[in-house]
Parts: sequence; structure tokens; C-alpha cells
Amino acid sequence: MAKRTRRKKRKLNLGRLLLLFVIVGLLIYGFLTIRYNNNIKPVQTESEVVLFTVNQGQSTKEIVTNLENEGIIRDANSAYSFAKKNKYNDIKAGDFELDKSWELSQIFDTLSDASKAIAYDATVTIVEGDWCADIAPKIASGTNVTEEELLALWNDRSYIESIMPRYPFLTEEIFKDNVRYYLEGYLAPNTYKFFQDTTATEVTEKILDESLKIYEKYEKEFKKSNLTTHQIYTLASIVQHEANSYETMRMIAQVFYNRLEIDMPLQSSSTTCYAIEEHSGDWVSCEVNYEFDSPYNTYMYNGLPPGAILNPGEQAIEATLNPDTSAKKYLYFMADVEGDGTIYFAETLEEHEANVAKYLR
Repeated sequence: MAKRTRRKKRKLNLGRLLLLFVIVGLLIYGFLTIRYNNNIKPVQTESEVVLFTVNQGQSTKEIVTNLENEGIIRDANSAYSFAKKNKYNDIKAGDFELDKSWELSQIFDTLSDASKAIAYDATVTIVEGDWCADIAPKIASGTNVTEEELLALWNDRSYIESIMPRYPFLTEEIFKDNVRYYLEGYLAPNTYKFFQDTTATEVTEKILDESLKIYEKYEKEFKKSNLTTHQIYTLASIVQHEANSYETMRMIAQVFYNRLEIDMPLQSSSTTCYAIEEHSGDWVSCEVNYEFDSPYNTYMYNGLPPGAILNPGEQAIEATLNPDTSAKKYLYFMADVEGDGTIYFAETLEEHEANVAKYLR
């Protein structure tokens, strides 16, 4: 009789355990269902239209992650499951106007319809090394905004101070005396699409939004640097002009750090060129006119110039933040501009002069 009782108890315990598993499973399923249904709801009830960009080749996971990061949906994982379940497999590239009050189905319907992508009137490419004075006419040629409006806005202290909270890479240092354009160095090279009928403010802030993405990517490095943010952009602009590859950018950046450390003039002709061109429009003469008196003349004045001399690309900024420490022994460099463009580095002035004599004379 005792054995039968134990068997009945075991069967009863197994039954209870199985029932417990079922109840727990139902509770988890119910919780996940409620959570999923909540996560696929609109993020807000009030209408708020925002611009959202889908780049060519982006995966659905990348797109829903960006949608969550920009506050357009509640949860990327739930949105990804929703997209797969409802067969949203053909999301188009382009810029779309989405509303934060929309259901997920309306968002994916829009992103899957190429005809709903914004049709722009003007495409403008800012290349690495462009000056503000190069960029303004490019934009003016495809929009109703004039070159003069843009250059004036890029030197409008009140306007720039008003947007500084949105763009932390813009600091009070950009208002130094003798800075040619306050936003020189901060207009990120890229290809931009603008409406023909636009404003200087809209154009500027679209470019600065791209600059912000780059800054945020390297924000930790900016904060670790011994140089200020403005100094990093200024040095990066010089590195951009002097180098011909990412590798040489990193080495040249280190050479300039070496010079700054011992209070040796940077002696970059590109900074003198920037100064002379403003006054005479003559770029060539700067290569032989090292006595032109300007705070941008790094032969005459030690340290960095007041501001950037051009708008550097991401590689130049990254190279300046992460210089090649193997170049710590070098104080000089020169490019074989009459040959294959190879850049030669030297530890001493004698070695440098020998390189100049060999490759440039």
C-alpha cells in the first residue's frame, strides 16, 4: 500500500509541475503579446512630421534601428518582427516624410513606395578641402539662396550662438579674432540634396546635421584630446591639405603634434595660402611668400592659426584624433609634387633639406 501511495504522489507532483509550466508559459506569452502590441503602437498621438533617410543598401534591421533612434517608432525589435510578418521586404532608398503619430503599417507602406520619396531639385557635393568660399557658389547655383546670403549667415555670430546647443562641436573659440568665416572647417563634405526653393538656414543646418554625426562618432576622442575641439578642426584642416592618403594624414598629424609640443612653428604653406588668397586671390604666390603678415602664416607665428583653412573630411578628423605615433621621431616632411606625390619624412633639418634637394630641385 505504501508503494502505491508514493506512485500516486509522484504522478500528482508531475501533473502539478506540468500545469505550472503551462501557466508560466501562458503568462510569458501573454506578457510578450501585450508588450509587442504596445511596442507597435504610434509613439505619440499628436501629429509631428519628421524627415527620415533610408540609404542605399541598408538592411531592414538597420532601418528599424534608425527609426527607433530617431524616435519615430517605439521598439526596433518589434518593428522588425512586424515587417517580416507582414512581408515588408522591399523598403526603398531615399528621404521620406514620416509622422510620429502613424501606425507601423503606414510607416512601412510609405517606406516601401518609391513615389513617396522626396524629389529634390538640387544636388550639391562638398568635397574634402572645399572652402566656405567654394561651397557657397555651389549651393547658390542650384537653389534660390545666394552666395552672399550663405557667407553672411556663416559669419553671423548671433545666429551661430542660437544653434550652438544643437551642435556641441561649435564652441566660443570659433569667434576668435581674424577668423575668416566662423563656420569654416565645420561644413562636412558630402553630397547633399536641397529643394530649389529653400533658405540659407535650412541649407546650413542640413550640412551641420551631417557634421554632428561625424562629431558624435568620435566624441570620446575629442574629449580625450589635449587640444580643444576648435583646435582639432583647425589642425584637421591643415592635415587635409598636406596629406594624400589616410596613412599620411596620420603621420603628418603626428609631425604637427611634435612641433606644437616643442613650440616649433608648423610652417605649413597651406595656411599662408589661405591668408594670401583672401587679400589678393593669388594662391600660387603663397608658396614663395612666407613673410606675408597674417595670423594664418604659420611660418611667422607659432602654434595653430585662428581657425580652419578649409573643410576637412572625416578621415582627416579621425587622423588628427588618432595620429600615427610611429612618426614621433619626425619633425619634417615634404611631398614629391613633381614626381609620384610620395611624402618623405625626416628627423632633422639636414635630412629634410637633402630630401628637398633630391626630389624638388
